[in-house]
Amino acid sequence: MLKPRGCNASGHRGWYEVKCAICAKKLYLGDDIVYQCPKCGPKYNLYYCQADAKRLHMKCSFCGSDLVLVVYST
Repeated sequence: MLKPRGCNASGHRGWYEVKCAICAKKLYLGDDIVYQCPKCGPKYNLYYCQADAKRLHMKCSFCGSDLVLVVYST
């Protein structure tokens, strides 16, 4: 689930907070490098941090497809 943070919470869609599916690290879209599985990501809201994506060799831990970089723009 996308969660606005800080002063952006009242309407500005600048930075959103998500959590890594493996380590539960807080990731901020627009600020951190975030990866997502194109198959499982939209269905289960799975996001991966850069460290876990490298540890998984850029493959999804659930379906095995390649992870893609999340590009978030307002």
